[in-house]
Amino acid sequence: MSTTTVFLGGGRITSALVAGLHRAGHKGVIVVHDRNAEKLRALRRDFGVAVEPDLRPAVSRADMLIIAVRPTAVAEMLEEVARYAGASRLLAVTLAAGIPLKKLHPRLGARVGWARALPSPICRIGRGLTAVAFARNLPRADRMRVREFFEQVGLVLEMAESRLDAFNAAYSPAHGYHALATLAKAAQDTGLDPKTALKAAAHAFADAILYWRESGQNVSDLLHEAATPGGTSAATLAAMDAAGYRRAIERGLAAGIRRARANARH
Repeated sequence: MSTTTVFLGGGRITSALVAGLHRAGHKGVIVVHDRNAEKLRALRRDFGVAVEPDLRPAVSRADMLIIAVRPTAVAEMLEEVARYAGASRLLAVTLAAGIPLKKLHPRLGARVGWARALPSPICRIGRGLTAVAFARNLPRADRMRVREFFEQVGLVLEMAESRLDAFNAAYSPAHGYHALATLAKAAQDTGLDPKTALKAAAHAFADAILYWRESGQNVSDLLHEAATPGGTSAATLAAMDAAGYRRAIERGLAAGIRRARANARH
């Protein structure tokens, strides 16, 4: 029997997930609710999903409800959902970073089973990475439903909820884009033209990581092989480390974790 998954929120992560599911040939019904008519039109046009500007009929159709609004909007959204959720049991998955399940469960009552998921936008091309955590009382069948849903768009990692904030700070593709842009700009400043600088930086990240994935070799071994002692790569990395590269990364991750945990106060 076909199931209906309802997304509450039609923003970027919903768009990425819908694109990935469409690419994977998802068999269930997908409904997206949002008050922004243009977002709904775009999702319906590009992926053929059902759209619903009104919350009440959207919630009434859901077998699985995915809360895909910003963390600051979750509380208000759940207050509205509580008015329309029926008496039957419902599986709800929140994508909001930082907000723990213990804060969500009381808002909709015992009839709703909860999970948290942190999907990467790269799920758009089926190469996503999603961390999932489940409420302790969530039945095994519901856990499998959540895992199988996100496995359609990439790798799924199940972990304790206490680890989600650290994972969220570390796994963002923004790290790759930021590092790519920074290395390309530095290479350009040394004299390379912009196009060549970007290609060189992209090779340093994308092709090197692809080789690591396909070769199955240990990262430390590959690093030792690539940065030969006394060579230019070794000198480059040593200078970067001396300038505080590792400390900058550590401070960045710590700031991301603090931001995620601040969401729990809303």
